[in-house]
Amino acid sequence: MKKVSKSVLAILTASMPFFSLNAQDSIPVNKQKGEPFEGIDVSWQNGNDRRDSSVFKDMKFFTPSVFVDVNYTTTDNNPIDNTVVGSTALARNNEFQLSALHFGGDFNYHGARARFMTQFGTRSTVVPRNDYSPYKGQYQLANVYRYISEAYVGYHFNKMYGINLDAGMFMSYIGLNSYYQQENWEYQASFTSDNTPWFFNGMRCQIHPSKTVKIELWLINGWQSYARYNNMPGLGGSFTYMSKNSNVKFISNNYYGSDAAMISARKRFHSDNSLLIRYYNRPNSSKITRMAFSLTGDIGCEKGGGVNGFRDGDATQGPAQYFASAMFYNRIWFGKNKYAWTFGGGVMNNPGRYLVLYPTGQASPLPNMNNPTQTEGAFPFSANPGDKFFGYDFSTNFDWMPNQSVTFRLELVHRGANVPYFAGHGGVTSQTGYTTTTLDPNWKPDLVKSENRIILAMLFRI
Repeated sequence: MKKVSKSVLAILTASMPFFSLNAQDSIPVNKQKGEPFEGIDVSWQNGNDRRDSSVFKDMKFFTPSVFVDVNYTTTDNNPIDNTVVGSTALARNNEFQLSALHFGGDFNYHGARARFMTQFGTRSTVVPRNDYSPYKGQYQLANVYRYISEAYVGYHFNKMYGINLDAGMFMSYIGLNSYYQQENWEYQASFTSDNTPWFFNGMRCQIHPSKTVKIELWLINGWQSYARYNNMPGLGGSFTYMSKNSNVKFISNNYYGSDAAMISARKRFHSDNSLLIRYYNRPNSSKITRMAFSLTGDIGCEKGGGVNGFRDGDATQGPAQYFASAMFYNRIWFGKNKYAWTFGGGVMNNPGRYLVLYPTGQASPLPNMNNPTQTEGAFPFSANPGDKFFGYDFSTNFDWMPNQSVTFRLELVHRGANVPYFAGHGGVTSQTGYTTTTLDPNWKPDLVKSENRIILAMLFRI
């Protein structure tokens, strides 16, 4: 694999999620003895930038980034209201949709650093609607932050291989995947990634004790929350290791907080762990050029406030409430890395459903909420202690990447659950599919246990 220069490495990693390589991690403004992850090829990794150069490489203090994500998806359930449920990547069936438009970039000047990325498209609604912390207090935080995916300021300390201190909104660990689809092997994330947090709001400290290791510490408002649910902030950290030969990456992310609205006695613990291995690398081959797999396992629980972690308790302690999941993907590149085939899937078990993405128009974890449509919150998808939820998914896709800035992806996905969860033909909006329709008193959202989906995605970045 061609070795990436330091200046190019700084550009190509500028917009990665924080657990991955980024420009501030690798190339500090003040020259130092070594640089974290210097010379390590991350272009093959799930959740990382695949580029090896940038059109903005000559800019000194600011590195722009632009992402555009457009998709078309259809399902065999063919809901009459065209609504996709149970996904943070998709929102509408049988329609072309602008899922995401992000633009912004990174500022660096004598150790001072800042990053901002906008968030337009369906994700500006899909992601905030899964955060109910803004219902505590005023000022409509879900709207205040809706059009921002990342925005933080910080400072780089030229110690060891770099120490960064940042405050603001930044990407969370997301079960290995990147928030930006252009960096992922698959489009519809497995349950493990889709049900873990996309962002944090708070402070972080990144410490690079060596070229191959990064340690992070977090002090945040909570689990994918703009605000704080209770009196306790979220605490956590991350450990990342990359081998010098670029073939291995290991990430461990751990979190502890109180994220059940109005139940301060309930505490949450979560551990997310991923291993990536590139087991074949022949960059000059005319056929297969590289092969790699990713394996992720998550485990966590909530305890107190009427639930009892990993095992059922007595009448006072309450039932078990935990999260256990895994996902595996394998990817094969060929044709000088212009084509790739990925296959994989995962499983998730979440008694109590505290991390399940509630179907659109179904869930209302806080009482008497002001909902934007007549049906949202009116037909709750129950998430009571002891409620069972088991989900599984399989997917395969084919990518055509004519250059490093654009990807065309065709993906087939099958998802299932032990309870009705996905949108059926009757949809989740009304008997006609329109929000303006007067509801039939006998109507209920149509949920089914499985779906087969086709996704065509067009992904661009510079």
